[in-house]
Amino acid sequence: MDISVIVPLLNEEESLPELCQWIERVMQENNFTYEILLIDDGSYDNSWNVIQQLHLSDARIKGIKFRRNYGKSAALNTGFKTAGGDVVITMDADLQDSPDEIPGLYSMIKEQGFDLVSGWKKVRHDPSLTKNIPSKFYNSMTSRMSGIKLHDHNCGLKAYKKEVIKSIEVYGEMHRYIPVIAKWNGFKKIGEKVVEHRKRKFGVTKFGVNRFINGPLDLISIMFVSKFGKKPMHLFGMLGMLLFIIGFAIAGVLAYAKFFLAEYRMTDRPLFYFGLLAMVLGTQLFMTGFLAEMVARNSPERNHYLIEKELF
Repeated sequence: MDISVIVPLLNEEESLPELCQWIERVMQENNFTYEILLIDDGSYDNSWNVIQQLHLSDARIKGIKFRRNYGKSAALNTGFKTAGGDVVITMDADLQDSPDEIPGLYSMIKEQGFDLVSGWKKVRHDPSLTKNIPSKFYNSMTSRMSGIKLHDHNCGLKAYKKEVIKSIEVYGEMHRYIPVIAKWNGFKKIGEKVVEHRKRKFGVTKFGVNRFINGPLDLISIMFVSKFGKKPMHLFGMLGMLLFIIGFAIAGVLAYAKFFLAEYRMTDRPLFYFGLLAMVLGTQLFMTGFLAEMVARNSPERNHYLIEKELF
């Protein structure tokens, strides 16, 4: 199979028939073999009935329904596990992503050799204050922290090699940073393509203001787990030793002043309490690193590494 198209959705009954017809037309024009995976993330409208009718009319349209709303990351992760195409393309169900971009994305994966291609909605049709300006800020921050120079990390329209989606796991709200996750899993050829962004035709946006808080926290989580997930002692142990040494040095200086310079009591100086606090925090951080290291060493995935090629 050439292409798997994964479409996570929530309450999109009006847009689904038009979207599937549009995808079908593009696939037929380019002679692609394909499947469409519609992941219903706990819709409470008529979306699932629409998916069932679409499946009856075309077996290449497949559906998975969650019992409740788990979020876009869960929907994408389920689609990644199910997809069978050589190239996997994700897009939103609200008709703001154009299926006409599929051939170009497919070509960049198959002919130009990219592992992942992210869409860039260079011209947007979203409210500037609530979406465009915060999006530019977070994209800039993500690019600086991850080293991946993309204009739109969170664009729903992306293309992947099959090996990429079978090697990564997306959970929580990590879908915003799939390029970062892919990079830390060894897939470094990540590209970008300018794509059309259309005005919303049906329904309303599903994203609230909580994404402004959760987004940066998720990025910090990814960066931490990627660098120190298998070696937590390298971070906590280093910080703990540094703090303990600073606290011990302060205590040593104060003790010398007390016994050899006949200064007033150590406990009368605020610096004494800073030194004591540093030693306590240092010990706690070191023990945190030690316990985390024990957990990591007993993890069944402690030696899970991605192998690119084998030769026997």
